[in-house]
Amino acid sequence: QLQASGGGLVQAGDSLRLTCAASGRPFSNYAVGWFRQAPGKEREFVAAITWSGSGTNYADSVKGRFTISRDKAKNTAYLQMYSLEPEDTGVYYCAADRYGLGSPVMSVYDFWGQGTQVTVSS
Repeated sequence: QLQASGGGLVQAGDSLRLTCAASGRPFSNYAVGWFRQAPGKEREFVAAITWSGSGTNYADSVKGRFTISRDKAKNTAYLQMYSLEPEDTGVYYCAADRYGLGSPVMSVYDFWGQGTQVTVSS
């Protein structure tokens, strides 16, 4: 019910915008989070946005470079990524949380997308 897209192969310093599209149910009352998993590493929090869109939360490693947003009318959320670094490489997942608070904790998220690969070359 969540579809993440927009990944690709880019060079360091480039930008990408990931899209998380929901289908089958409206998720306007859910918070949306982005997580990523690099090869051989655990999945980690990247960014989240509250159900209203008024609050955002970022991992320290992406603050100032990534921006999360949402368009409730389109049932879609976005992750705009600037100044990409090789360390940003991984599979990016979007998820929806019924509590709507934009938590960085994976276990509170109810629905997950399938992931989209982001590869940043140096």
